[in-house]
Amino acid sequence: MNIQEYINSGILELYVYGALSPQESEEVSKVLKQYPEVENEVSEIEEALKSLASAAAPYNPEEMLAAIKAKLNSHGGIVQMHPTPTNKRARIISFISVAASLIFLVGIFVLLNRTNNLRQELRVVEAKNAIMQTKVDDSENSLNQAKTILAVIRDPNVTKVPLAGQQVAPDAYVNVFWDKENNKAYIDALGLPEPPQGMVYQVWSLKLDPLTPTSMGLLEDFSNNENKVFSFDNPNESQAFGITLEPAGGSETPTMDQLYTLGVITNNA
Repeated sequence: MNIQEYINSGILELYVYGALSPQESEEVSKVLKQYPEVENEVSEIEEALKSLASAAAPYNPEEMLAAIKAKLNSHGGIVQMHPTPTNKRARIISFISVAASLIFLVGIFVLLNRTNNLRQELRVVEAKNAIMQTKVDDSENSLNQAKTILAVIRDPNVTKVPLAGQQVAPDAYVNVFWDKENNKAYIDALGLPEPPQGMVYQVWSLKLDPLTPTSMGLLEDFSNNENKVFSFDNPNESQAFGITLEPAGGSETPTMDQLYTLGVITNNA
């Protein structure tokens, strides 16, 4: 083994600093026992570390004076001077600088990671706020719709047409509020059962003689409409209204054996 290369490798500084793995520390301990010069090197490194620690410690003149007296007493008044291990200290300072740089980089990594986490949390909060805002908007729309429906129901010029359940659904019922002046019809479909999957309710304006159906539209998204009120344009000269169950997308003509409700307009004013 080239002892000088081993000393200059920096492994002894890592050993003193406690930065080696248990296996590496055990190997260095074996080398210390075999080579006295390596053991001396370790002692000098430890002394250099102590010197650095003392330099960084607060100045205490009383402790320094006591230490000088003790040195004089132990050597008969003569203090032995030893050259300062500047090379060792320089290596250790370099090692500590590298360690500090690594700690700094780790700190930066932790900070960036925390920043990314905060950004993710902010995105979650923004998403929740967007959902909340959507719910608020939906509530406002529902409230405005309810006010509109209430105004229509109370308007004496609006014709109310009750649609009774037919053979396929005798318990079904629907109310149509027809605003002739504004050509609008409001369908209160709360009395209809949920349509089967792949099927949709279709509203028809009917002339009776001869029977002429005109589609007014579909009760789409029926399940998600909480108040089950739908509005349609109705410029037709309606004499009756009917609602049938049709395949998704609707039909050109009503499927009569799937007629759920039907009502004749008794007031044509």
